[in-house]
Amino acid sequence: MDGVFWGGLWDLCAAFLRASHFGFGGGPAIIPLVQAEVVNNYGWMSNAEFNDVVAVTNALPGPIATKLAAYVGYEVASWLGVIVATAATILPTILLLVLAGRVLAKYAHRLGVKSMLKGVRPVAAALIAVVAVKWILDIGAAGMEGHDIWLVAGSALIGAGTLVGLYFKVHPAILVVAAMGLGGVVFS
Repeated sequence: MDGVFWGGLWDLCAAFLRASHFGFGGGPAIIPLVQAEVVNNYGWMSNAEFNDVVAVTNALPGPIATKLAAYVGYEVASWLGVIVATAATILPTILLLVLAGRVLAKYAHRLGVKSMLKGVRPVAAALIAVVAVKWILDIGAAGMEGHDIWLVAGSALIGAGTLVGLYFKVHPAILVVAAMGLGGVVFS
């Protein structure tokens, strides 16, 4: 295999190691880190393509980080890319849990450790908020570029309905399926 292929695998590994390593807070908090690597750093996808991938992977079961890694890995380097990107995503966490888990458990009650963890929580919340705001702005921009007010209005209604459903503790899986159904009706 040529150097371009192996370089692509190395880039995948480096991108997902960085995103995983700094993805404190888990779940959606890793999305802007992956986006920075995939869109801005390596140019493997456009913002619009990445947003579509996030939407599709959010509709599937399982952790978002591994689903993004698998999808991007496949796009960049086929099945070997899936293995490399997914391993780079989960290995740092596994190693940290095994190596540092006991230490953290032993000292978790100490004020200094508690304070550091409290300091990271707003960062995770901000990362999730950035994802939400970027999606909203991207939907609006896509609708305005195509002069498609239905895209903007329909997305706003589905988003508002989802917020109401979450407030009343409707299971997120039900909301995802309902949004898919509404999207099929509203946007077709």
